[in-house]
Amino acid sequence: LPLKTNMVKETGFYDTLGVKPNATPDELKRAYRKLALKYHPDKNPTEGEKFKQISQAYEVLSDAKKRELYDRGGEKAIKEGGTGGGGGGSFASPMDIFDLFFGGGSRMHRERKGKNIVHQISVTLEDLYNGATRKLALQKNTICERCEGRGSRKGAAQMCMTCHGTGMQVRMHQLIPGMVQQVSTVCHTCQGQGQRISHKDRCKACGGRKILRQKKILEVHVDKGMRDGQKIVFHGEGDQEPGIEPGDIIIVLDQREHPHFTRRGEDLVMSMELQLVEALCGFKKPVQTLDNRTLLITSHPGELIKPGDTKCVLNEGMPMHRRPFEKGRLIIHFSV
Repeated sequence: LPLKTNMVKETGFYDTLGVKPNATPDELKRAYRKLALKYHPDKNPTEGEKFKQISQAYEVLSDAKKRELYDRGGEKAIKEGGTGGGGGGSFASPMDIFDLFFGGGSRMHRERKGKNIVHQISVTLEDLYNGATRKLALQKNTICERCEGRGSRKGAAQMCMTCHGTGMQVRMHQLIPGMVQQVSTVCHTCQGQGQRISHKDRCKACGGRKILRQKKILEVHVDKGMRDGQKIVFHGEGDQEPGIEPGDIIIVLDQREHPHFTRRGEDLVMSMELQLVEALCGFKKPVQTLDNRTLLITSHPGELIKPGDTKCVLNEGMPMHRRPFEKGRLIIHFSV
């Protein structure tokens, strides 16, 4: 069970994510998702430190053992790694945490794959109930069709003589007399390409860059019963570059708050206010559903309704994802 506020040594990591110390794992996930997308270096190049703090806070609080350690001993306990646990308190790379959270796998495992692009789209509870289609316009790199990603006409590229085609230069750097160190740097002549293209042979379409920036319209299908934070993955639709498998475009659904209904799993929860006479003598009240039908909620005379009572209407909650004909319950909380 989450610890109560007064038992937590410090709240720094909770404050970073903007949640209370008794936040549930789902609340932590939601807070991290919103902040990580907002402060990601691709969107916010100047907020690198903030992005790092968000990642560290989430890394600790999303792990039950580390969270317990933090609640007891604060950040100091995490840095010291507790008693043998927590691995000496070193943090993972913020980018790895981001990639793992958004389903990209960590960078180590996908060097030959391009970067994933993550976009968030805002949806209403009605969209998630009825299903919806959204069009999303984005810019992405595509391999130049004219030169097929070579940057020049066929056979015109020559090996760079500075680095002999490796794209890297090795320099000797003297530390102290008699002690030298080898330093590898990207070849400045060919910018790490390993080849040179003379000006006259460069592809006219891409100017020798091998890729072009193009506008792409994606059609995003929001299925009935999808959830807030659910990911829709377009495999291989990310930026293209020669010799590398393109990354994915990952769309994350962000549900706006609804004025009347709150979603709890497959159930919909709402409040209904009654006059005292209605609570004692019965009532008939209409409720507008998310697909614009009208339900009549009734209670019979003599059926006493007390404040805090609830009524469940079966099959009037959210549709199940991929089984849209099965629905959860509508739960009505009465206040008198």
